[in-house]
Amino acid sequence: MSVAKVSDTHFRLPIVNNSPPKIQDGNKSLLQSLLAEQQKLTAVEKFARLHEEHALPAQSKYYRDLIPTEKPKPGQQYAFEVDLDACTACKACVTACHSLNGLDENEVWRSVGLLHGGTPQAPAQQHVTTACHHCLDPACMTGCPVKAYEKDPVTGIVKHLDDQCIGCQYCILMCPYDAPKYNPERGIVRKCDMCTDRLSNGEAPACVQACPNEAIRIAIVDQTAAVQESQANVFVPGAASPEYTIPTTNYKTKKSLPRNMLPADFYQVNREHSHPPLVAMLVLTQLSVGAFCVSLGLNKYLGEQATQDFGGHSAVFALVFGLAALGASLLHLGRPQFAFRAFLGLKTSWLSREIIGFSLFAGAGTAYAASFFVESVPALAPLLPLRYLQSPLSYAVAATGLLGVFCSVMVYAATQREHWRGALTGFKFGMTSAILGCSTILMVAVLSSGDPASLLSTAAFRSLCGLLCAATALKLVSELSMFRHLRRRRDSQLKRSAILMAGELRDATGLRFASGALGGIVLPGLSLLATPASGASANVLMSAAALAFLLCLAGELFERYLFFAAAPASKMPGGLS
Repeated sequence: MSVAKVSDTHFRLPIVNNSPPKIQDGNKSLLQSLLAEQQKLTAVEKFARLHEEHALPAQSKYYRDLIPTEKPKPGQQYAFEVDLDACTACKACVTACHSLNGLDENEVWRSVGLLHGGTPQAPAQQHVTTACHHCLDPACMTGCPVKAYEKDPVTGIVKHLDDQCIGCQYCILMCPYDAPKYNPERGIVRKCDMCTDRLSNGEAPACVQACPNEAIRIAIVDQTAAVQESQANVFVPGAASPEYTIPTTNYKTKKSLPRNMLPADFYQVNREHSHPPLVAMLVLTQLSVGAFCVSLGLNKYLGEQATQDFGGHSAVFALVFGLAALGASLLHLGRPQFAFRAFLGLKTSWLSREIIGFSLFAGAGTAYAASFFVESVPALAPLLPLRYLQSPLSYAVAATGLLGVFCSVMVYAATQREHWRGALTGFKFGMTSAILGCSTILMVAVLSSGDPASLLSTAAFRSLCGLLCAATALKLVSELSMFRHLRRRRDSQLKRSAILMAGELRDATGLRFASGALGGIVLPGLSLLATPASGASANVLMSAAALAFLLCLAGELFERYLFFAAAPASKMPGGLS
């Protein structure tokens, strides 16, 4: 029987002698021994006796008053309830959570933030303690590609399965409240589980038990009511809209807070993690897909023989970059040896779908590239039928590649962040594919040609240069438009991105625009002006094509670096040191 149940029912037991009965003849029968043993007090009986004598420890009230006495009924779940009027920001809850959960030195599952507002004549401030909100529709669980999260069907507690986690950190991007925390030493993500083991034994979670003012308790909430409250868009000032995940934490106060209450760190803008492996993976996959699609487009609109001289080389070149991208993605995982699990979340996770899409693309791309060499390479003789399937394979490569890029767009659009919204991200990723696809095919065509000068007047060469200039100019103008948010009074995620790009990240921003303009506009523009009669040497043309490709690649890498580093994440109120 749990301690909580004992204290609530107020058992009254007679005081029983704890010593076995005396036996007159000195010999104990089996029956007498059993009777004597049954007279010993059990742990529950001892607790009841102490309760009767008012000898319980002072902390016992936390097991009795601050946690529910029964399990949630259907349509209900456990939730944190925070009395803002009682919170003094002592951080006892933070310390207790860290100690009792055995967290590592820099690992924090519960934090305390500060809201302030009001007027100079009547200033106001409010402390806020926060942890995982155990949402009705947890985005961390939906986005996880390996099903490392589960929501308890009875209690509603969102648990993280450490053994299942591969450390992809996608749940961190998905959660609008910064609840999951990545542990680099362990290579996994971990988070608050409401001390579920303690609750199941009738004990209060660490934060609840440690708060000296009883500002935190575990309550039972009605899930329908939580949905209705989320639609009213009332949660905590400065926090993300509750409509997305429907958090269940209930913050209550008897005070009338000023309408201008904001987190103390609301106007602080800090760069985010740049995720270099993801930068490389996204850019190189889009390069590979773009190169295959541009080659197919040239053959489609300029005739089947448009790329006959360099089609095999461009296919191999694109395939190598595509496979390198998939390899780079493994570097992002905390536990790459378990990457094979990433298919488990196919039903709900766009990350799993992205992996499936690019895996199909890699297979189709390998077959397509091999089809160019089956006749000339003896070792590929068994694959001779691929030669006759080259045309359908080219469409299969393009289709699976575009599927993979679409899934990449949705991976970030699913986070509901303004700067990663679907239309904007889709435009960026699509333009990257076009820019790098054109520059790749252009370079391969020039380098593999015996007479580069003869290409200057061909429709394929001029089409590539023109498309590269147009795509680069369009994308750069779109990125420059981000800075218009600097002039707006209202603070927004896009304005924060612009502040970072113009301030802390200005060097990367400058390099992005300089390399992009030189590689995607200046060099291909000069190539359009050149003619076979201009006397341009083969070395100059090959150097220009290679340089244009490298500059375009560098520009897109810088752009993708800014895509992550200049994208501030939403979180709960902070600013309290």
